[in-house]
Amino acid sequence: MSNEDGSIWITFNGEIYNHRELRGPLEAKGHRYRSSTDTETIVHLYEEVGESLPRHLDGMFAFALYDARREEMLLARDRIGVKPLYYAPVNGGILFASEIKAILAHPAVSVSLDFEAFLHYLTFVSTPAPFTLFSGIRKMRPGTLLRVDRRGSLREEVYWDAIVPGRLESADDEEMRGEILRLLEDAIRKRMMSDVPFGVYLSGGIDSSANVALMSRLMDRPVTTFSVGFEGQPAYNELEEARRVAGLFGCDHHEVVLTPQDLQETIPSLIHHQDEPLADWVCVPLYHLARHTRGSGTLVVQVGEGSDEQFFGYPGYLSVYGLESSLGRPLRALPRPVRRALCGAGSGLARILARGGDRLELLRCAAEDRVFFWGGAIAFKGEEKLRILSEEARHRCNGFDSYHVVAEIWDRISREKPESDFGERMVYLELKQRLAELLLMRVDKMTMAAGVEARVPFLDYRLVEYTMRIPTARKIRGGVPKYLLKKALAGVLPEEVLTRKKQGFGAPVSEWFAGELYRYAEDAILTSTIRELNLLDYEVVSQMLKEHREGERDRAFLLWNLFNLSRWYDYWVAGRRAV
Repeated sequence: MSNEDGSIWITFNGEIYNHRELRGPLEAKGHRYRSSTDTETIVHLYEEVGESLPRHLDGMFAFALYDARREEMLLARDRIGVKPLYYAPVNGGILFASEIKAILAHPAVSVSLDFEAFLHYLTFVSTPAPFTLFSGIRKMRPGTLLRVDRRGSLREEVYWDAIVPGRLESADDEEMRGEILRLLEDAIRKRMMSDVPFGVYLSGGIDSSANVALMSRLMDRPVTTFSVGFEGQPAYNELEEARRVAGLFGCDHHEVVLTPQDLQETIPSLIHHQDEPLADWVCVPLYHLARHTRGSGTLVVQVGEGSDEQFFGYPGYLSVYGLESSLGRPLRALPRPVRRALCGAGSGLARILARGGDRLELLRCAAEDRVFFWGGAIAFKGEEKLRILSEEARHRCNGFDSYHVVAEIWDRISREKPESDFGERMVYLELKQRLAELLLMRVDKMTMAAGVEARVPFLDYRLVEYTMRIPTARKIRGGVPKYLLKKALAGVLPEEVLTRKKQGFGAPVSEWFAGELYRYAEDAILTSTIRELNLLDYEVVSQMLKEHREGERDRAFLLWNLFNLSRWYDYWVAGRRAV
């Protein structure tokens, strides 16, 4: 789409929630619209504000805007990273797309694996921006703008960050609860802007139930809800809880139930739509749920991603935060030589704590001034990562330590907001890495694969800016996860939902890989053409498969990582489409 004289052109993916508010003033200044789209508003707004454009937009977006007068192009990804944007410099120019497969279609692009990205993927179960597993193809970071001039020179700048000045030390609980509820309700209202049917993905937990409850207040018809379960796997099913919430709010409720065969039959589609591996098995139920949603005629859904990260909803977060408070902080206050002596492998303290893996890891990190928390989804790291690599790959590892991905983000908030507490830094790391490049990526890829658009009210940037000013101790008072959010939602949700133990959205891949799908997983990993690169030690891989099959150790998370990597390589690099 272009402006009136064709000097500004845009290609755009996403939704701008404030485009109607922006349109009136633009028309008053003489801009002539030819459509009612948010896309055209971006074009006209650029004419007024130039490169500060993304700061004025409230929404999820990836766009490329070309200014013929300046002979310059701008690429932008939204603040939180809901929408992906990829680019590849080639032959003095640049290719860009919201899907890697579009870039791969260009004859100037050859397909090969990026070794450094491969090492990071093994640890983070997705590739951290700006890497992708495809050599030469890069992924824009959230909240960034990339300038491309006529010579093909690239200049990246950050236009938004979740490092928010100030802390709400003096605000009382009532004030914070009210503001959280107001911001969340406003976020949900904005995301109901749609000219097609919309609904909610409902698990029956706090986050999805809050979406339903607050949306029902704003509607004069039943909220359409969707839930997913697994045949013969009651431990992973939340269907009963979802039904109770749907009944409580009078929803038009839909369900889909999956089997091991559903996973096996849809792996080729998952690999195709993911572009690069996302080793989170939630992709499986999410993909089927999106297909069911589309089949029912619903094209837009609201989801609950981002709540657990901001409000400390994961038990693992509480464990790490508590360990750092009780042991890490006192240790880090000591001089480094003292820390090293206390935390040495032969010291009394190390021997006492040797049976606690997290505690021993904390000792090592405190001794070396290294960050203890790497993220909420970490697969291979340390000795286990070295063990899974072939001898040749280990030799190539110099300078490719995945720790620097974590340290760079952690150091940024430590430097720019030294008063931030450990929990705030944990949340910041998750926002910049795991949330953007794994959780939101899986939501976007799997829903868009079915032609469904997912919207994330808990990640409204105004809500994020507010929660990033709240001290962690206020969010989890008395060790209660999501304490502050639960208080904000009192009166919105029944007590049974607010006090329900967190289950988490998962899939029974561990059980399937030990049972019905063992041979399928084994064959996919051990016969993959990625073996030709001699990157992994397949004796170690075979041992992991055996341990999992025989119930000695649950290796499902690590095996799912290798399974996705193997299938990705066979499909995208080796060209084995029938995977």
